Parts: sequence; structure tokens; C-alpha cells
Amino acid sequence: MAHMQPSENKPAVSQYLQEALLVKQGAEARVYRGRFLGKSAIIKERFPKLYRHPSLDEKLTRRRTAQEVRSILRCRKAGINAPVVYFVDYTTNCIFLEEITDSLTVREHIASAQASGQNVEALFGLADRIGQILAKMHDEDVVHGDLTTSNMLLVSDGDGRAGKLVLIDFGLSYISALPEDKGVDMYVLEKAFLSTHPNTEALFERLLKSYTASSKKAPAVIKKLDEVRLRGRKRSMVG
Repeated sequence: MAHMQPSENKPAVSQYLQEALLVKQGAEARVYRGRFLGKSAIIKERFPKLYRHPSLDEKLTRRRTAQEVRSILRCRKAGINAPVVYFVDYTTNCIFLEEITDSLTVREHIASAQASGQNVEALFGLADRIGQILAKMHDEDVVHGDLTTSNMLLVSDGDGRAGKLVLIDFGLSYISALPEDKGVDMYVLEKAFLSTHPNTEALFERLLKSYTASSKKAPAVIKKLDEVRLRGRKRSMVG
């Protein structure tokens, strides 16, 4: 992973962005598709927030960029599939990442399976894999912050079948050893999972069983997940 010196980075990064294709803009960042040193790349640019004081904005944006890179590198070091970080520029807050080609999101895969009339049991193997990977991620004290089936990619193994599972979009991630933070991470996934994929309660339960079986730390996280669920129900009842 490379870094540029501040004096030389702005023109170079600006040129890459001008030549790249904007594919998504959110509240925090713009995402481009382009090339970096001859390779297909995803470029994530965190832009200034005009509603914040400039010095505070610079500090917060740099911190978020650093947290994202740290989380990805920690995952990859632990053997968890995540995009390669090609280059980081902390002056323009741009991250150049490997583009995961020949892939589809877990969301698309589940939706396709449901549309073709497959039983939910046919997806239990996928749920097992997701549970194992998330347990491993949490064992490394990485909290993703935005776990959804859209932020998990299945890469084709060459025969058209789903191969390795890759975690993406660590923009809200951070490092924490607290079971509470990991429980909230799983709660975010549960809410996203069940709202995106109706009638998949058994599938998510299978995911949680796999998660629990894959880590000695998991029982404390599941306990916190239950507490967060209870708080969520109480808020719903109060309105």
C-alpha cells in the first residue's frame, strides 16, 4: 500500500478522479470506478462537509479514512476476504481499492434464489459462511458499522458458481473489543437482512448459530444483541 507526500498528491489524485467514472454518491463520500497502475480500481473520495468547521471537518474526515483503511487491513491480515488497498492519500482523503470483478452481492444472490422458488434451506450453506466470517471479523475487534447483504460480494469461481465471500464498504467501521458494539453490528445486519429478504427468519437464525459456534467470544455478543433487540422493541412500542 502506497502513500503520496502532501506536496505532490493533489494534482495526481485530481487527475485520477477526472478520468474515473462516478458510480455512487452518498452523504459521506463519492465512489468512482477507474484504473490505478493498470488495474481496475474503486476510488473512494471523502469530500468536505460545508456545514462543519473546516478544521474539525478535516480532522474527522481524516480519522474516518484512517479507520476504514485500518479495518480493511486488519481483516485481510486475519485471512478475511476484503478489497486490496492500493493507495491512500490522507490530504484529499481518497482510498484506491481493488475492484471485485465477476461478482454479485449476497442481496442479489438471495433475491435470485427466492425468485426461482428455492427453499430457504438451500441457502443455509451461505448463512454458515457469513456467520463464520463475521465471527472472525469480530474476533479481530473490527466492527463493520454497516453490515447488509449489499456489502457482501460472492465472487464467481470460474464455473459460474458462487465462490469466495468478500466484505466491502468499511466506511463506518472502527476498532472495538466491546461486545455491545459487536451486538449492535449484528442487530444492524438483522434489521437489514429481514427487511430486504422477507420470510428469511430461519436463514438469519442459521447465520447466528454459525456465528455463535465459530467464536468463544460470541455468547457475550449474542447476549448484547438480545439486549439491543429489546431496546428496539421498547422504542417501537413507545413510538
